[in-house]
Amino acid sequence: MRIDWQDAGDEPEIGLIALIDCIFFLLMFFMVATSFKQQEGQRLAKELPINLPQAEAALRDLDPAGPAALVIGLDARGQLYLDGAAVSVQALHDGLRAAAQRRPVPPVRLEGDRSVPLQQVVHVLDLCAFEGLTQVSVRTRAK
Repeated sequence: MRIDWQDAGDEPEIGLIALIDCIFFLLMFFMVATSFKQQEGQRLAKELPINLPQAEAALRDLDPAGPAALVIGLDARGQLYLDGAAVSVQALHDGLRAAAQRRPVPPVRLEGDRSVPLQQVVHVLDLCAFEGLTQVSVRTRAK
């Protein structure tokens, strides 16, 4: 059966509702993709400039639901970092003292460059022990 549009008086219409839904879907997709890209850029800015030593049994973080670890970094030049921010020895000591007073006491993760002298690592471990922070781990990378 053939329909003659001129006789029916109705002209074909474009469904604008479906078109608007598609546009909003694309808009939401690009907004979410842009926010993920921005968070990745912020994460890269916080990474320390260190080359971790290798270990045969490098373990991943075992308890992500536990308290967040206090990260102490040592780069190849001997610069100290506390949670990604460059600090002096006195500022590190003050930060460790403040962390030791919190409840629950956070674990400490030491991220040192492979070329850092052992004496600097021992000095940081002494500061942790002096403040009573005994849950200290050293981050390594797998071979």
